[in-house]
Amino acid sequence: MKDKIQGAILSPLAGYTDKAFREICSDMGAYMTVTEMVSAKALYYDDKKSRDLLAISPKEKNVAVQIFGDDPDIMGYVVREKLKGLGFNSIDINMGCPAPKIVKNNCGSALLKDPDLAYSIMKSVVENSTVPVSIKIRKGIDGVDSLAVVKAAEKAGISYITLHGRTREEYYKGKADWDYIKKIAQEVKIPLIGNGDVTSYEDAIEKINYSKVAGVSIGRGAIGNPFIFKEIYNRFRGLEYKKPDYKDRIEMALYHLDLNVKYKGYRQGILEMRKQFMGYFKSMPASKDLRDKINRTMDYEEVKKLIADYELNIDKA
Repeated sequence: MKDKIQGAILSPLAGYTDKAFREICSDMGAYMTVTEMVSAKALYYDDKKSRDLLAISPKEKNVAVQIFGDDPDIMGYVVREKLKGLGFNSIDINMGCPAPKIVKNNCGSALLKDPDLAYSIMKSVVENSTVPVSIKIRKGIDGVDSLAVVKAAEKAGISYITLHGRTREEYYKGKADWDYIKKIAQEVKIPLIGNGDVTSYEDAIEKINYSKVAGVSIGRGAIGNPFIFKEIYNRFRGLEYKKPDYKDRIEMALYHLDLNVKYKGYRQGILEMRKQFMGYFKSMPASKDLRDKINRTMDYEEVKKLIADYELNIDKA
């Protein structure tokens, strides 16, 4: 991780950042892609579904695996014995997930309340890893901010930190607190990546200039809009960039469908694309009717025909 990155990172998003989506974002110019978060304990017990989340596309140029857990020994063992040699360029520890089922098991953002345990986990992962280790955190939880964990991360040998500017209680509501991100960027000696409310190049450059972070990480802003990585990559370098029109978005949705089916088979590939289609077709004319029709069929050719017909008539809608 350089002190400044000329691009944007794809944030880990459960249910979204699978191999197909990461491949597309990497191809679009994402500086780094990150897997969906994977349970270290599940990998320890060799759970097949969790192992499947570790699949990497050969087209991914710089990919990190994100793991979560609350046992330093298991985390270290998994990094040493289960993740080594799989092709990941770095390992990210989730200390920011707000989901109740994660927090109640003392994982994710719950670790922000226990800097000592967080330190032990980070130290174990760093000592057992042959690649750089990072953490993903939030602004805080239950009135406790994340500064103590930031300081513990530096002491543990963490290479960089990604900070989402919302508390656990806020989930994804309201606005991300870039004032807090700026404050932490001034406190920390290792690179800090800012996360929250980046949906365009203008957002990225404004937030980088304001907070002095090393770069930005984009999650929900990339759903249905992998083009954002090309926009940021090109415009950072003064290269030409053409904003995608409706037909560009439709063609990407079809390509994403094909890729998902290739990697997951027809049934799973079609089912999991339904939420992705919501992103691709968002704000397009008469798209609700299209999504309703797609959601009523499991036939691959019918889904493709519905989208192709919609594309033919988009200018008339």
